[in-house]
Amino acid sequence: MAMADASGLPLSLWAGSANTHECKLVEKTIDARFVKEKPRQLIGDMAYDSDPLDKKLLKRKIKLIAPHKRNRKRKATQDGRTLRRYVRRWKIERLFAWLQNYRRCATRYDYYLENYLGFVQLASIVILTNQF
Repeated sequence: MAMADASGLPLSLWAGSANTHECKLVEKTIDARFVKEKPRQLIGDMAYDSDPLDKKLLKRKIKLIAPHKRNRKRKATQDGRTLRRYVRRWKIERLFAWLQNYRRCATRYDYYLENYLGFVQLASIVILTNQF
């Protein structure tokens, strides 16, 4: 999981097991951020369309922007005005593409999660230093 700013530079990184759903890792990713400020908005894909996650983030004063799943049973919570910001999601995808340039981050070869997370953080440091 990663969180990026408006330029696509990494703000937070978190790694978890592969069998954990993304919605459960969002709060840990927000808590592991490199900067002091909390994000005001969080743009995610359809996997983030969860009413409990939306309520948890509203308690933290973070607005969730995610398109609804096709099989959604409850009333829609996103309207067209907020979903216009969803087109900016390519910036986080670009961050993942930058991280994929480093072989050790592209495929997890490490047994221990801490070792893998350390190399992903090292790659993000290199990305940050190359941008400035």
